Amino acid sequence: MDIPIIDAHLHIWDPRRLSYPWLADVPKINKPHLPEDYRAATTGLNIEKMVFLQCEAALSQFKDEVSWVTQQASEDARIRGIVAWAPLEQGEGARGDLEDLAKNTLVRGVRRIIQFEKDDRFCLRPDFVRGVQLLEEFDFSFDLCLKGDDQFKNVLELVRQCPRVRFILDHIGKPFIREGVMEPWKAHLKAISEMPNAWCKISGLVNEADLERWTADELKPYLDHVLACFGFDRVVFGGDWPVCTLATTYHRWVETLRKAVHAASDAERYKLFYANAAAFYRV
Repeated sequence: MDIPIIDAHLHIWDPRRLSYPWLADVPKINKPHLPEDYRAATTGLNIEKMVFLQCEAALSQFKDEVSWVTQQASEDARIRGIVAWAPLEQGEGARGDLEDLAKNTLVRGVRRIIQFEKDDRFCLRPDFVRGVQLLEEFDFSFDLCLKGDDQFKNVLELVRQCPRVRFILDHIGKPFIREGVMEPWKAHLKAISEMPNAWCKISGLVNEADLERWTADELKPYLDHVLACFGFDRVVFGGDWPVCTLATTYHRWVETLRKAVHAASDAERYKLFYANAAAFYRV
């Protein structure tokens, strides 16, 4: 069965147009990555739709990033959704920016990365919590990007405080695959899976493993735990291109995941690779 794919985690950028300060530390991918490059990297795969995830452009340019991606979507109509950055830490002060984002019919949600915050309790600051709660008014989801035990524990409380907001955990919560560590990530993942408003994105695993020597066998216990916790109804596939190219080709990542779920039914694989992303991001 040739299951169609929705890539729920696409990055594109052009440093000639916008500023991405973090790329200076990642020279391998510090260059334009455009829809035509993505098409070349995914040749032969049945990718029907994509959801763009904000790429940490200079914060003052977050609306410019949305405008630029919207232009790219006019050239590649498979870009059906945008997850934008927004200053949610401003609480009620973020309302105007969310109103502006909502005027763009492609915007489906917000990602305000927690991982880079030095204060592990950043996500529980009252203004940030209020900013996340505001997303419900705009029918926006929230992509959770975090790293480490303390951040994960605090994110669990954030999700509890925002029961009307739909959350999706990027990169399965970034476990320490390189070190072969399962706990406490394993317990945290089980805890978030028990919250009905939380989903999980199966993406980015290769970047948490040894970039040059990772194996499918190393990833398998983490994938198995995700599926044991969330089942096939609240998981979505993400390519994480071009960040994934630091560790793999796009084709190898897709094939690795396909083999990991080979025992699943066609209906279950269809949910993972297509239907769940269509439902969560409304594409």
